[in-house]
Amino acid sequence: MDKVIAAIRALPQPARRSITFDRGTEFVSWPHHQAEIGTSSWFCDPSAPWQKGTVENTNRRARRWLPRDRDIDQLSDHDIREICDRLNATPRKCLGWKTPAEVFRAKMLEKRP
Repeated sequence: MDKVIAAIRALPQPARRSITFDRGTEFVSWPHHQAEIGTSSWFCDPSAPWQKGTVENTNRRARRWLPRDRDIDQLSDHDIREICDRLNATPRKCLGWKTPAEVFRAKMLEKRP
């Protein structure tokens, strides 16, 4: 959870108002996360994969570089960052063939009322 907190803390406040976790035990310390950076935490309902469609899609994409038999504990932070950068630089049909990074950047630059 400390790595999640560090990654999210670096984002501007409008980009970290809330986060949705799946129901895995790795997120058991969510109250620490919420208290540490003030980001509301939500959880998907049990047996409701449609509530986390983007997560499932991203996991499938990440398997290109992280096959199930690969020990991710052996990856450096640099390796993980490189995979994240690849995922965020891949154009998506659902984003009008823009990359997630482009859409995120544009959203952060929008003027707020």
